[in-house]
Amino acid sequence: MKRTVLLLAVVLFTLNLPARKQATDKGEIIKTGWNLGPFPVIGFDSDLGFQYGIYCDIFNFGDGSSYPSYKFKINLEVSTYTKGSSVFRCYGDFKNLIPNGKLFFDLTYFTSPKYGFYGYNGFASPYNPDYIVGNPIPDAKSAWNFMDRKQFRALVSVQKRITGNLNWAAGIAYYHTSTEAINRDKFDIYKGQTTLYERYIDTGLIRPDEAGGGNVLQIRGGLTYDSRDHDSDPSRGFNIEATLSGAPDIDGNGYGNLGFTFIGCHYVPIVSDKLTFAYRIGLQTRIAGNIPYYFTNNINTMFFRKIYTEGLGGNASVRGINRNGVIGNGLAWINLEFRWRFYNFKLINQNWGLAFNPFFDAGQVIIPYRLDEQKNTAAEFKLYSGDSEKPHCTAGLGLKLVMNHNMVLSIEAAKALSKNDGKGIWTNVGFSYLF
Repeated sequence: MKRTVLLLAVVLFTLNLPARKQATDKGEIIKTGWNLGPFPVIGFDSDLGFQYGIYCDIFNFGDGSSYPSYKFKINLEVSTYTKGSSVFRCYGDFKNLIPNGKLFFDLTYFTSPKYGFYGYNGFASPYNPDYIVGNPIPDAKSAWNFMDRKQFRALVSVQKRITGNLNWAAGIAYYHTSTEAINRDKFDIYKGQTTLYERYIDTGLIRPDEAGGGNVLQIRGGLTYDSRDHDSDPSRGFNIEATLSGAPDIDGNGYGNLGFTFIGCHYVPIVSDKLTFAYRIGLQTRIAGNIPYYFTNNINTMFFRKIYTEGLGGNASVRGINRNGVIGNGLAWINLEFRWRFYNFKLINQNWGLAFNPFFDAGQVIIPYRLDEQKNTAAEFKLYSGDSEKPHCTAGLGLKLVMNHNMVLSIEAAKALSKNDGKGIWTNVGFSYLF
């Protein structure tokens, strides 16, 4: 998703009750007890309007003996845009409930009245951000790549140590997705236009029984390996997840499926904990069954790091290309970045750090989705470009403000290296490293 952010989220206040006046061997304050970090969210999106809301991390560090690791963390976020999109989220990460394990939950509701839809199979879908079909009003902007989507997401995952850093993990996830054409009464600048979503319905690339969305229930199981020194701000170690996800056909329309997801992250210290080379390799593929179009972009990870778990594109996978611009039955991606923590300081009884992270991202469809049908659509519909799929590449730079190795404020900017993946500079203001 292309965004122009005008204002960075700023610190409102931080509160620590109580605080132990000891320090680590690096001079950091050892955190104990409760730590509250609320932040106002202020931004601007050229399509969605001004964004405002609040984000709050609630930590409990116990007696501080395991600092910077926490006993548990609860996160709350409520934010909205002036033109209608909203996020309501609560998640928790508990390391003190399961011996040698953890429990994670996520409850989120998204509303997106201008949700991006760019078609199937990456470069196989033509991209023209100014393309207008129909009888638009004068001076209209293109509605071609917009649709309306709402989604409720609920997930619970558990992890338990097998030996050393190796764990088994299991979870259950439920998604209810509702999709429809963009509301021309709400966005009257798009009156008289046809959208790509509607054209896909007309040609059968989106089936009648999936056009309005539906329900997905996933049972997940797999293995994880985690040797990171910190969860949110790692400078060394591995974090690997291999997951099987089975989705029974609960709607009775033939969309049960089995899939496999592998996400491997490695953090290589170059200069102590000051300079780290970090990379992530991702692979997701359908093994059997059928996936409804509205779930082809979901990345089936067991433990969420970003609020959105969708790709490829946007702030959770390949930064700089159109959000959900690359979807298929099988996806592969890679993220490479250097993390230079150039300044550490203490403020309001907290440990802070500033870091730069130049990066390079790439991804592509490795197993197509309904490609033969896409090829057979009439040429006048402009739904197939004739181009072969290849890597979608981007490059960019980020700036991070890190508190206690656990809360990360982030601003990133990236540029797609192909004009078919998006125009202009993609920017994002949010929380946490990508991986």
